[in-house]
Amino acid sequence: MIDKILLFPYWLALKTRHFMYDHGMKKVHTAEVPTICVGNVTVGGTGKTPHTEMLLRTLTHDVDWGAKNIAVLSRGYKRRSKGFQQVMADGTAREYGDEPLQIKRKFPFITVAVDKSRAEGCDFLVNPDKLQTSKKGRRCMHKEFPASELIILDDAFQHRSLKPTVSIVLVDYNRPAFKDHLMPLGKLRDLPERISKADIVIVSKCPSYLDAWEKSKWAEALGLRQYDASACHGTRKNGTKQHIFFTTIGYDSSEAVFPEGDPRYLYTQRLILFSGIADDTPLRNYLSGTYKIVRHFNFPDHHKFSKADISSIGNAAAAFPTAVVMTTEKDCQRIRDCKGVSDNLKQRMFYAPIKANFFSEEDRETFSTVLNSYLK
Repeated sequence: MIDKILLFPYWLALKTRHFMYDHGMKKVHTAEVPTICVGNVTVGGTGKTPHTEMLLRTLTHDVDWGAKNIAVLSRGYKRRSKGFQQVMADGTAREYGDEPLQIKRKFPFITVAVDKSRAEGCDFLVNPDKLQTSKKGRRCMHKEFPASELIILDDAFQHRSLKPTVSIVLVDYNRPAFKDHLMPLGKLRDLPERISKADIVIVSKCPSYLDAWEKSKWAEALGLRQYDASACHGTRKNGTKQHIFFTTIGYDSSEAVFPEGDPRYLYTQRLILFSGIADDTPLRNYLSGTYKIVRHFNFPDHHKFSKADISSIGNAAAAFPTAVVMTTEKDCQRIRDCKGVSDNLKQRMFYAPIKANFFSEEDRETFSTVLNSYLK
């Protein structure tokens, strides 16, 4: 109610936009191949990139999709390049954005591309020959890649001009969208009621254990009735089913940001942490179980590190000469672009690879079955 009063122009603009798409007043495109949309209704912090990677792991191990040509299409937030670009593993975050580059480096055999226009990007991925004749394509630096047979659309739930085969919306366990407000009062960039339009809802960043009662309360809060925990779905008000899953965030063994990294620093007891993501709480909690965090630099999401930032981190490292310097996997992509990182910092700088996990193997198998039911 407070959004309708204090933020009425923004609320009305969103309502009008969705009304026009829902009633055919704005054109909606459909890709030539199956597409999976991963998105949210908030500004960052729900774990879209780890869940996109989880989708890739699920699909590449699937009997039906493992041998197919899978691609990931992203906007490439804060990149300097324009139009469609094929992401190269040896490229920079300035060219493609940190998240697409992270995905490409983790899955080098997957085609990853960026394009502000999701419809155009899908067209190029399905028909790579068009890059040779299109004016936009000729401005794109790319290598030959196979025609895509399945496309994952990273952060595309707001892009109503392209209708996906299946839509997945993430909701942060620690900041439920139904308790939040539209920007700037809160972090909602879209109406929370839009969550009900998704085929699958994933409650992300959950604690390590959730009982059946709490899962059912979440389903109820999201507007679902007759929640079936074994089938991971509930019933919407209109009688249709919506699937709901719960995931946690985990981390793999720390890796060096630069080739000069000295793994002996990982055995110290003190740690300097810096991050430029929406919420580094999960990483901070994970690291605090092993290290004493002596300095913590918290920058805005997708922050472009300046010489002054590097200098501040370097000064902290000088004050604690045995401490390891740790950052997030996403920040790792951007810090590699920075000049002026000293040799000492390069030796001491590491990141913790992030991973989204289901609570059980049964949940993962159910998710795979549900996903395939939409794709087929």
